[in-house]
Amino acid sequence: MAERSKYQENIIKNYYKNQDTILLQRLGELVTDLYLAEGKARASAWKKISVTLEKLKIPASRIAHLVKADNPTLLAKLLEELLAKEPASK
Repeated sequence: MAERSKYQENIIKNYYKNQDTILLQRLGELVTDLYLAEGKARASAWKKISVTLEKLKIPASRIAHLVKADNPTLLAKLLEELLAKEPASK
């Protein structure tokens, strides 16, 4: 395997340093998609949301509750909670 340049190492380091922020932004986009989705697209959106929530280390029981409730408002409230916990500047 080829060695990475200093530039590549910095990109990788910054990605993992900011991964929570990136995941929260992605979750916000998925909440919007969920509000607009219907049918199969809605089921697909919930799958993506579940994966993102797992990466954010949300308990499986809470994820299951959100998926079962199928309520975008509950998900939006969770996102607000997570954003409130996120430090303003890293």
